[in-house]
Amino acid sequence: MKKLLLAAAFVGASTFAAFAQTSTAPATDGDTPAIATPDDKNATAPVEGANSFTEDQARERLVEAGYAEVTGLKLDDKGVWRGTATKDGKSVNVALDYQGNIVTE
Repeated sequence: MKKLLLAAAFVGASTFAAFAQTSTAPATDGDTPAIATPDDKNATAPVEGANSFTEDQARERLVEAGYAEVTGLKLDDKGVWRGTATKDGKSVNVALDYQGNIVTE
């Protein structure tokens, strides 16, 4: 019985040590912010990824960035909101990714 308990304790301790040595990679590379700020935009925008913005939130973000008459917003299969809007009197195609980057296309 003592050998069984000793073996179980050894297996448990070795499993814990293995987990302690495992490291996970950071979600970002450290140079790219998780969310874009008004002064910052990811150079590879629009970035594909799971988008948590609702349609209303996406529209609000575009309006705050100076776009008007935002219409036709659809979330594509890559997680990017796409639609049309006007800015400076011109109609443009817009895209908003999960980081908040806004790109005209």
